[in-house]
Amino acid sequence: MHSSHARLMRWLAVLAVLTACLPAARAQKGPAVPDDVIFETGIEYANPDGQHLQLDLARPKSGAGPFPAIVCIHGGGFRAGKRDGYDAQCIRLAQHGYVALTVSYRLAPKYQFPAAVNDTKEAIRWVRANAAKYHVDPERIGVTGGSAGGHLAQFLAVTGDVKEFDGTGGNLDQSSKIACVVNVYGPSDFTKSYGKSVDAAEVLPLFLGGNLETARRLHLRASPLYWVTPNAAPTLCIHGTDDKYVAHEQAVWLVDKLKAAGVEADLLTLNGAGHGFKGKDVETAEKAMIEFFDKHLKK
Repeated sequence: MHSSHARLMRWLAVLAVLTACLPAARAQKGPAVPDDVIFETGIEYANPDGQHLQLDLARPKSGAGPFPAIVCIHGGGFRAGKRDGYDAQCIRLAQHGYVALTVSYRLAPKYQFPAAVNDTKEAIRWVRANAAKYHVDPERIGVTGGSAGGHLAQFLAVTGDVKEFDGTGGNLDQSSKIACVVNVYGPSDFTKSYGKSVDAAEVLPLFLGGNLETARRLHLRASPLYWVTPNAAPTLCIHGTDDKYVAHEQAVWLVDKLKAAGVEADLLTLNGAGHGFKGKDVETAEKAMIEFFDKHLKK
């Protein structure tokens, strides 16, 4: 009786140790990195308000470059999400001959607009400032993102010359202009989001400090649609017709306004697709994205 009890206690102790180790093991597990790619994580690119913002970076192992770069911006309603959701895509982009980065940025409600814009602009400036180190061509930087990340990517594309959004971070001697953008179901006009999005009434007041009645001017200022000029970067929007979070019409308005301003813009509509692509739509979207970047970023 006593020996079996002792064995049980030993087994429970071993089990406790193994269980304690599991989260650490999971945390260490990252994406598979092929032999032809160098992948680095946790590179600090900015430190606003002591937040130590980091990026993950994938680049081709061979070739002298300089390579075009693509910055990926995660979604999450401006209040959640993590950069590592783009790690695997960055690695695939590196295999296509890009230096690809995925960046963290400050989140609402603690940090409201334009903090996330300031951060993503600083990320672009960081790429330029470190172009020689990572074999990047500073004239060939593209951006992509999904949902809130699509909004931030598009905001970069329409405010390349707007200094007021640069913030007070590092590398202010560098430009935050980008060469092109792939916007995956990002909103373009916050003033028309309410009633058309299942979570706009919850998300936007956190990001903008009020609803449409109390903070209308900020809804306008934060909407890429109202910053469109002939200087905007070439744009590809990818959007599903069954998106319950960001209505498909948001992409239609943006592309129409860009075209009216003489900017190259296109919309890939995925019929029946929702917010977050599945199955064949994932392949279709990624193929279109790479073709667009190849056209605009590869000499």
